[in-house]
Amino acid sequence: MAELLVERFENMPPQLRVAARFVLDHPKDVALMSMREQAQQAGVSHSTMMRLARWLGLEGYEDMRSLYARALRETIAGEPARQGVGQGSDSGFSTVGVVADTLAAQISSLGEYGNAMQFIAAAKLLAAARKLFGLGSGSAYAIASHFVRVMSFAAGPERIVTLVGEMAGQGLDALQHTKRGDVLLAVGMSPYERTTIEVARQAARQGVSVVAITDSSVSPLTRVARETIVVTSNSQSFFQSMSPAFAAVEILAALTAARLGTNAAERVKQSEEQLAAFGIYWKPPR
Repeated sequence: MAELLVERFENMPPQLRVAARFVLDHPKDVALMSMREQAQQAGVSHSTMMRLARWLGLEGYEDMRSLYARALRETIAGEPARQGVGQGSDSGFSTVGVVADTLAAQISSLGEYGNAMQFIAAAKLLAAARKLFGLGSGSAYAIASHFVRVMSFAAGPERIVTLVGEMAGQGLDALQHTKRGDVLLAVGMSPYERTTIEVARQAARQGVSVVAITDSSVSPLTRVARETIVVTSNSQSFFQSMSPAFAAVEILAALTAARLGTNAAERVKQSEEQLAAFGIYWKPPR
């Protein structure tokens, strides 16, 4: 069902796109919540949810819920409970446990077969590139920066890895001389930064292979990316969670280093020794 939603997403009327995005991003809620509750969460009318089901060839929305409920029953048990977050009834102990368990489950899901295939395909592109670029704005900027740092070790000395964007001190003009075979990692979560989308589009037009780390299979980044890694940014609190995206970057670096045969650990050691020689690291007083 998810594949059908993604396939037909671009041709849907605007309101149906909103409903479809909700279904794609919240499959468990589709299984567990009533149609009216889902419509309220999605910000559309309940009749829109019904029209979405018919658009997909189903008799009604209950058929959609049944499909997702069956899929939920077939998943491995043990997902963390959502109760008690932020209630303060136990001085925060349950909040710590729930948030930690949720993050662990989100990161663990990256190792599932379908996700693993996305990582392997993306790492193949990274390993073949001579120039790598990291792009992200807002909270995604830190992820792009982390990508550039770890990939500078994983990719080997003969490859150039650059963080682009005004915050990086490297203007977007750094992408002017890119060519086919270069790779841009673009990181973007909803609400998507316009700069990230436009730069990724321009890079793709120049023949650069775009790898996207984003939060939905219908994110605007997926439409220009050769390979897309979908991570959740849902949180048990008030903020978007960036932990799965950080984990995705580290998985990509590990896969790329393995594919290239790079001794990344040795390069890290040499870098730390050089920095230590310059007195970068703190030392306890003698």
